[in-house]
Amino acid sequence: MPERPFLARLAFARRYARSAVGQRQRELFTSIPPAPHRPDPARWPDDRLTAAWLGHATVLLNLFGSRILFDPALERRVGIGRGLAKLGPRRLIAPALRPRELPPLDLLLLSHAHMDHTDLGTLRSLPRDLPVLVQRGNRDLVRRFRNVTELEWGESAEVAGIHVESIEVRHWGARLVTDSHRGYGGFLLSKAGRTVVFAGDTAYTDAFARLRSRGPIDLAILPIGAYDPWIYNHASPEQAWQMFQALGAEYLLPIHHSTFRLSREPVDEPIRRLLAAAGSERWRVALTEVGETWSLP
Repeated sequence: MPERPFLARLAFARRYARSAVGQRQRELFTSIPPAPHRPDPARWPDDRLTAAWLGHATVLLNLFGSRILFDPALERRVGIGRGLAKLGPRRLIAPALRPRELPPLDLLLLSHAHMDHTDLGTLRSLPRDLPVLVQRGNRDLVRRFRNVTELEWGESAEVAGIHVESIEVRHWGARLVTDSHRGYGGFLLSKAGRTVVFAGDTAYTDAFARLRSRGPIDLAILPIGAYDPWIYNHASPEQAWQMFQALGAEYLLPIHHSTFRLSREPVDEPIRRLLAAAGSERWRVALTEVGETWSLP
């Protein structure tokens, strides 16, 4: 269940609706800048772990030959509607890859139903036979796909040679203020002796510390933005670093920042605060700019 009451989110929706028209008019005179980096997944080797941040919470992963896409949102906007009629925040920076530029995929993972993580426009551009894993209660959002598996926290599945387990996070799952509260969570992926954690969205929680006993974790993909004023649903950069340390992972890939304006903090603040929190261990922060590619040393 969400930590903020229904009326608080309804009030935010009303405030957003009042400002959306003016914002849309201003955007008519500005273009979306391109991502500063462009991944080339066709050149990635299949004998290691490689990741690219495509923007917001969208990550493309090659886990020893298995190509995995997390929470794809690759359109100009996230929100309600389709195409030019779509209502919602516009990108501050273009995605590093368009849907047509993605490599052949082996697995799609969706952490929860929020529109900046489950973007129906992007999903319509992906192959229908792509295997999909979602949290419990989200199957209706991906019914165009032929192979869909729902997981609850602690449940696991084997897909494309990857062991995937649904893990606990601290967030909420309703897609709209009038929606039922769907399942939400992160994923723990393992293949060839390497392990990756993808949190999707989460506020600060002790749940990651409990994963430390499961064995070494090579890469933790954790959100660091949209905490002002949504600290009850989104971790601050300092809290994300604390969860990373509790998890005992080797490297951190920060997501959920610098792509959409979803909260009040300055756009560049989350990554600056994360690097300050990391201090002398900032070498553990795998990627900081949209489109960058990282491989496990």
